[in-house]
Amino acid sequence: MPAGPSNAARTPFVLLVVLLLGGGLITLLLLNSALNEGSFRLSELKKRTTELTDEQQSLQHDVDASFEPDALARRARELGMVPGGSPAFLDPAGKVRGVPSKAAPAPVVAPPPTTPVPATPSPAAPPTPAATTPAATNPAFGTAVPDTSTASGAPAAQPSTSPGR
Repeated sequence: MPAGPSNAARTPFVLLVVLLLGGGLITLLLLNSALNEGSFRLSELKKRTTELTDEQQSLQHDVDASFEPDALARRARELGMVPGGSPAFLDPAGKVRGVPSKAAPAPVVAPPPTTPVPATPSPAAPPTPAATTPAATNPAFGTAVPDTSTASGAPAAQPSTSPGR
């Protein structure tokens, strides 16, 4: 009787099947690891996007709050601005519509009290501000202007800074 197929012929086939199955399993493991890494990265990016969106909304809220009418009016007062009067408009024909009026002067706020100046100023002491009179105010801004005139109404004499004169 003839002998059956030998075991030697089956060995390469079994080895090929084992290598294919092992290679497939390793490939699946690497693919699964790459997908999990991408999933973790995606969740980190979503979390960061949420944080940045919250921060952006907070900053937008701050910006919106600084442009509210009350905040703008307060900042304008701090800068010394006053509400304007009624405006006048020019129509296309060049005719003036409305009656313009001046802005109301800002209320004069007294400066905070200062410490008395010594009778003999030291060389390091800052110069004292020029005297102001109630009549010498700038009507456009309601601020005091230094009085540079004498009692007679003529300009005050300016001291000479040239040597020998």
